[in-house]
Amino acid sequence: MALIHRTTLTPTKLELLTTWLPTQPWYRGKGEPELVKAGGFRLDDPEGEVGIEFMAVTDTSGAQPVNYQVPFSYRGAPIAGADEALIGTTEHGELGTRWVYDGTRDPVLVAQLFALVIGEAEPQMQSTSHTPDPSVTASFAESVRVTSAIVSTTVSDDPDGTDLLVETAADGRRLAIHINRVLRPGRETDDERAALGHVTAGWPLPDGTTARAMFAVVSHARP
Repeated sequence: MALIHRTTLTPTKLELLTTWLPTQPWYRGKGEPELVKAGGFRLDDPEGEVGIEFMAVTDTSGAQPVNYQVPFSYRGAPIAGADEALIGTTEHGELGTRWVYDGTRDPVLVAQLFALVIGEAEPQMQSTSHTPDPSVTASFAESVRVTSAIVSTTVSDDPDGTDLLVETAADGRRLAIHINRVLRPGRETDDERAALGHVTAGWPLPDGTTARAMFAVVSHARP
């Protein structure tokens, strides 16, 4: 299980996101965001090399706060050919330079997210080492056995979020994983209600209550 280091990051993740978020097609703001960390969870890399975090952040710069989801991957070296996915680099107080990526473009994060959906990975607390997070729920409706091995992934962004088209190794099945970049608590679309699978997580609100929303939605890929 991942070890959470109590140390410094320079620049911080929120500082990196302040520059990166406005460049994304799903960003709802009109200028520089004012970000507050809201919550999220982690997944373990079976090889112990890549940090995986699904972070919820709140942008308070507009008339109404907007909640965003950013899947991060943290690496000790750059991913070859993935410059467009790099959010930035940061200096970790114990691990040195870390390359911080939009995790939807990182094959390790995508594989572990799919493993979570089909019950082969366990969500972990965002800020506590070696501690599962039971508040994160995942489901997969298929009765046919599916393994988490993925042979290919195609990624695309649009104003509604990020779409991952994955092909499974065992039987060549093609599935679509939609990453909800803007989190809307308590509001499900028709596609979400009819989904093949999903990952749902929560984050605390200023009034002390907890909001919940689907972070990822799985469906059959369209022909």
